[in-house]
Amino acid sequence: MKKFIPFAVAAGLALGGCASSGGMSGESSAMATEAQATAAIAAAQNELKMATAANNVWRDTGKDLEKAEKAAKEGKYDEAVKLANAAKDQAALAVQQAAEQKDAGPRY
Repeated sequence: MKKFIPFAVAAGLALGGCASSGGMSGESSAMATEAQATAAIAAAQNELKMATAANNVWRDTGKDLEKAEKAAKEGKYDEAVKLANAAKDQAALAVQQAAEQKDAGPRY
């Protein structure tokens, strides 16, 4: 758990930097496109495959990915990117958890 906290803080800071609005013209950031949503979903699917291979898929990862795919089909690309990125992050953390805890077990 101690290793997770700094990772979560770093991820939060990195994602916070991505949420800044406005460019040189002062306009708010553009909405996500279909291509961005498709790329985010593909990245999440790839990371989910790695979590599955590590035999450590978290409960909501697949649900978030399905919601992202549904949102993309409905043309809600911002929502699709957000959900796909959440699923990708969860799957990446699941892979990390599996690696860190591969030798976990009772110590006698």
